[in-house]
This record gives sequence, structure tokens and C-alpha cells, in this order.
Amino acid sequence: MAATLADVFSWESFGHLLKSGYDNLGIPSSDNESLYLDLVIYHASSDPLIFAIRAALFVAFICWFMSMATGTHSWVDRLWSITPIFYTIHYTVRDMLYWPKGEPFHYLPRVYIATALIFAWGVRLTYNFHRKGGYSFDSEDYRWPYLANKIPMGIWFLFNLFFICLYQNLLIVAITVPVYTAWRTTLVQIEPLNWIDVLATLLFIGGLTLETMADEQQWKFQEAKRKAIAKKEVLTGDFKRGFLTQGLFKSVYLYSVASGYPTCTSWINPSIVGVVSLTLLFQVSTWLTELMTSQKYPSYKQYQKTTSRFIPMPAGTSLDELERKSQ
Repeated sequence: MAATLADVFSWESFGHLLKSGYDNLGIPSSDNESLYLDLVIYHASSDPLIFAIRAALFVAFICWFMSMATGTHSWVDRLWSITPIFYTIHYTVRDMLYWPKGEPFHYLPRVYIATALIFAWGVRLTYNFHRKGGYSFDSEDYRWPYLANKIPMGIWFLFNLFFICLYQNLLIVAITVPVYTAWRTTLVQIEPLNWIDVLATLLFIGGLTLETMADEQQWKFQEAKRKAIAKKEVLTGDFKRGFLTQGLFKSVYLYSVASGYPTCTSWINPSIVGVVSLTLLFQVSTWLTELMTSQKYPSYKQYQKTTSRFIPMPAGTSLDELERKSQ
């Protein structure tokens, strides 16, 4: 276990932790007759991150098994907004479960705030995924069949196993590592809340608000389009194009930094791996999504030229105006 804050933020320390977890991946066993007791003992003696990784490996196997059994590949998609909540709550409550009786408990406001925000994010995403039918048994992300039809069967089998199931489940753990790091620093020194915590909270709330607004705008648009098609109405504007061009459609990591500030300010620490990996995944998935959308809707390429992809920027010329000028 880390002896100083510098050890907590050390890449070597994280590497040693992961290697130790890898060397002890075997199923825990003892002379106890109860498997439940074995698991409790293992949980109490395990590092929380290593336990979360083991849980993710088990979940990855379940996702792979279900994908092979059903022929659909969105089992990880159903968990994207749920398992991060469980991992962060695990970091939060683990000490409470085994805290010695009679000793004053060390409350960890930074960890609790981060966990509460991730819970709110998860509820938003889960609700939005649910109302779009994502949890129906036969639902599947439209990008998986698209890729499956373009990738040879043998390669697709490996892609499903290692990327869809294994990599994504481990990535879900990785994006919660900043909360784990904030918890880990408390084993050495508990730093009070500071301006970085305030900044992280404001950025998170701002991002969550924008995402919620975007979800609602997209949902209302798709529902209105569906009803218009069902009533066989004449489609105009965005309904005719097939996609939304109005409204918004034209940082948990900082908590790990705040947990060491000002004693040990580490702006770049191992917790950033999940942030970078998720950002790269979004870049690739967004590229694929926009490629498929542009193939389905001819006007989408023009829309891309007038609207920023990720960062909200001043809106360019609307498609309605561009189309009027072209006529």
C-alpha cells in the first residue's frame, strides 16, 4: 500500500498494484466450508480497484456468453450506465463495512460528492436508454450489425470477445479510477475540499445539464417524427431530412487531482488512462456513427460543415437557409 501521496500518484505504484492483482486472479479458497465467507474475507482483504477489475472480468464473460447465446451484441451497452455506479459505490462504502467498532469513522466528502454525481449521470443515461427501448431483450446497437456485415466471421468473433465484451468492461472500471484514487489518498492523508473540487463539480453539473437537454431534444424530435410518419403527414424540415439540426445538436478526473492538492499536485496521474481511452473511443464511435448517418441521410454531410461535433460553438448557417439558397 502507498506510504506517501507521491506513491499514490506514481505510475510505478499503479503498475505494481495491477501486477499484484494479476498474480492473484485465482478464485479465493480457504478451509471455510462457506463460499460466502470466503468471498467476504477476500473482499475485506482486497484492494477495491482489484476487486472491481475482477468483477468486470466476470461481467465481461457474462456479456460474451449472452452475445453468443442470443446473437446480439449490446449486452455491454445495457451496463454502461449501471456498473460505474456500483464500482464507485463500492469504493465509497467498503471502509464502512469493515470499520472497527468504537473507532471514529473517517468521512470522505470528496469521494461521496464524486459518487453522487456519477449516480446522477447513471440515472440520466439509464432512463434515456430505457425509454428508447435499449433494455428490451432483442434490442441491439445498429452499429454492431453494420460492422458484423463488413468484418470476416473469425475476426468478428475476436472483435466481440476482446473489444465489445472485455475491453469495454475494463474501460468502465478505468473511468471510475479517479474516484478510487481519491479514496486511496485518504489512506495516507485526507486533504480538505478545495477549489479543484468546486471546478470539477461545476464542470460535471454543466456537462450533465447539457447532456440532459440534448437527450430531451432528441427524444422529442424522434417521437414527433415517428408520429408524423404514422399519420402519413407531409414531412418538412428536419423531419424530411431525418435528423435533428436545432437546439444543442448544431470531470470526474479532477477529483483525483484535488485529492492530493496542495500537498502533492499531480495534474497528470494514472487515473487519466480511463479519460483518454474513453475520449478515443468516443472519437472512433462518433466517426462511425456519422459515417452511417451520412450514408442514410444525404443532407447530413452539409450539416456537419455547419455544426461543431463536440464543443458547443456558435451555430453556422442553418440547413433551411442553405437549401433555400441552393434552389
